[in-house]
Amino acid sequence: MSLRRPVFFLGLLLLLFMAELPISVAAEEPRRVETIKESISEALEKSYKLKARQERLDQAEFARKQARADFLPKLGTNYSYNRLSEARTFRSTLAQGGDIAVSSQDNYRWTGFVRQPIFTGFALISNYRLAELGIDQSELEFELEKLDLVLQVKETYFTVLAADKAVEVAEKDVETRTWTVKVARNFFDVGMIPVNDVLKAEVELANTEQALIRAKNAGMVARARFNTILARPVNSPVVLEDILTYSPVKGDYDGYVETALANRPEIKILDVNILQTDQRIRLAKSKYYPEVNFTYEYIKEGDDPSVSGSPFHDANHWEALAVLSWTFWEWGKTYYAGREQESVMRQLIQTKLDVEDGIRFEVKDSVLGLETAEKNIPTTQKAVTQGEENLRVNEERYKAQVTTITELLDAQTLLAEARLNYYRALYDHNLARARLERAVGTY
Repeated sequence: MSLRRPVFFLGLLLLLFMAELPISVAAEEPRRVETIKESISEALEKSYKLKARQERLDQAEFARKQARADFLPKLGTNYSYNRLSEARTFRSTLAQGGDIAVSSQDNYRWTGFVRQPIFTGFALISNYRLAELGIDQSELEFELEKLDLVLQVKETYFTVLAADKAVEVAEKDVETRTWTVKVARNFFDVGMIPVNDVLKAEVELANTEQALIRAKNAGMVARARFNTILARPVNSPVVLEDILTYSPVKGDYDGYVETALANRPEIKILDVNILQTDQRIRLAKSKYYPEVNFTYEYIKEGDDPSVSGSPFHDANHWEALAVLSWTFWEWGKTYYAGREQESVMRQLIQTKLDVEDGIRFEVKDSVLGLETAEKNIPTTQKAVTQGEENLRVNEERYKAQVTTITELLDAQTLLAEARLNYYRALYDHNLARARLERAVGTY
């Protein structure tokens, strides 16, 4: 019995271990690496802002259908009850008693009608055209939202990559400075260097460890921002494909500007706004014209709720009316309404010119940023190589005690900065290209 019990518990522990094994293996499976194209596609599919813009598109379509309905005849009905204080009478010398009743005290009326506008001074046409232009504007605003969203995805994508590289550089720096502290302590223990050198190395190590903590926090913030833009839970894991290569972008400023002025939704939206204002001018001036409407009414009357007729009411009859109405004097209201919209038109034209100048500057800034990033990449790459060699030499010299610890610590700092500058230059180049694409209205 004493032998069976340990064997039993050993077997039980083995079974429990085997049961947990698939879970452990699954937990250690590597997460899928996400590309920038996949990130953009997911953002375009899930973005709450794009979905809200889609609703605006639907609203514009519903507004167009409402405007179209105004061209069609309107059907309606009404029912009324009118009670008089007393029945109306007509005094006559021919009738016995002298008074003849001409109405009842209770009067009921039911009307069914059809109304059709014939001419409204072009107001209906202008309203319909405005609704159509509203759809065009909503579509362009949707495209503008897409451009901004894609740029946000690219910016946060490279921000995450840059944050990861900052962590990587900081970890290497901590590793190097940890080695420096160890070597300095050994030298101090044998009396080769003063305690101040050890303290300097320890202070630099502590500063680097703090920098590592800040870099990791910055990476978590960047991932949270990335997840927010892609409409994911804020703490979702993010593993992105690194982009450490670059290809020079060929193009000229004038060509970029021509493309931007042709593509940018901001310009097209202003063009639509100008067309809308032109329709509003026509709409305001439609008040100069008379309105013509046709109405057909079928009427039933009576002195009880059944409206089935009475001695004073026809049981039913119909009326057809063509009505012309014209308000030809309102103390200049129509005139000033037109002038107001003409002023809006001039404002939009000036705004468009200002936006075009802003786009030219944006393209110029993006082109210069791209050129700067391209020039910085080989320079910073060379600086990394030089920094690594400089650190190697200083480490060897420090081991031989022919240089000070200050020079060694400075070499470590220079190398860490060179590595960060190199990665920034790579990612800045990708960001500059993304901003140039946004500036010319593409992605």
